[in-house]
Amino acid sequence: MDPKQLSAANSSARLQAALVAGTQADPALAGALVARCAVEPDFFVRDMLTWALTRLPVGVTVPKLLGELRSGVPQARSQALHTLSKIGDRSAWPSITRALLHDADEEVARSAWRAAVVLVPADEREELAVDLAAQLGRGDRAMRLSLSRALAELGDEAALGPGLASLDPAVRAHARATRRLLRDPDAGFDLGVDEAKRIVALGPERAGETAC
Repeated sequence: MDPKQLSAANSSARLQAALVAGTQADPALAGALVARCAVEPDFFVRDMLTWALTRLPVGVTVPKLLGELRSGVPQARSQALHTLSKIGDRSAWPSITRALLHDADEEVARSAWRAAVVLVPADEREELAVDLAAQLGRGDRAMRLSLSRALAELGDEAALGPGLASLDPAVRAHARATRRLLRDPDAGFDLGVDEAKRIVALGPERAGETAC
């Protein structure tokens, strides 16, 4: 196929082009697919681009995606991280840096968390959990839920200790909700947040009386 089809004006045409690229699985298209990920505005097209990249040889795609992690374009970094998490090649782990895990762009950081949980070696899971837990309280509900899910996947409750003892009510609330999610994935994140908010609303003096 002609790589220019990936840049068609119509999103449906771009979606079809990405589908064809994935079906053909031509390694020669890797560069065009990665480049399009950095600028594609449509979520569904980006998802199809990622699928197409997962169909290509790891030796071709991973080096190109790792290069995108150094891009000054947030979407380039985010989509590269997302795609690396889908490919699951653990050789990419050393490139999931603390700078990416703490990226100022929230979508980049969320993508880095997901990729890190997939790629982290067993002997570095504890260190990763501590690093992620240092960001408890960050962002809106979607951001906090992403972080909680990553921490729950790592399964290291001890990493929540500093957050549970934090003087910042938002951090404590997030830590409590994360602990609930970790202990009982079916309990629901919002329930944990609501309970934590009630505790915070009581004020620091009475919060300790209701701590669980």
